[in-house]
Amino acid sequence: MSYKEFKTSLLSDAPPTSFSSLQQGLWYAAKGNWEAAHQVAQDHEGEPDFDRLHAWLHRVEGDEWNASYWYRRAGAVMPAQSYEEELELLMQRWA
Repeated sequence: MSYKEFKTSLLSDAPPTSFSSLQQGLWYAAKGNWEAAHQVAQDHEGEPDFDRLHAWLHRVEGDEWNASYWYRRAGAVMPAQSYEEELELLMQRWA
C-alpha cells in the first residue's frame, strides 16, 4: 500500500481489514485515536517494530523522555524528521 492509499484510507470509519496490526496502530494514530494506537503497541510490547510504533506515539504526544526510552528498546534513535515524515517512513516500512 502506498502512503497516498494509506492517507485515503483515513476517510473510512475503520482501518482496512487487510491492514497488519502495525498498520492499524498507525491508522488509529493518524485518525487521532491515540488510545487505540497505544493499545496496539502495548499488546505487542517487546517486539521491535511495535516498540518503534510505541516510540513514535510518545514522540507525537510530546513525551520525549518516554519516546527516547521506546526508541532505545526498538534499537533506534529518535529521528530528526517531522512526525509526518516518520509516519510515512513507517507506513512504507510496514507495507
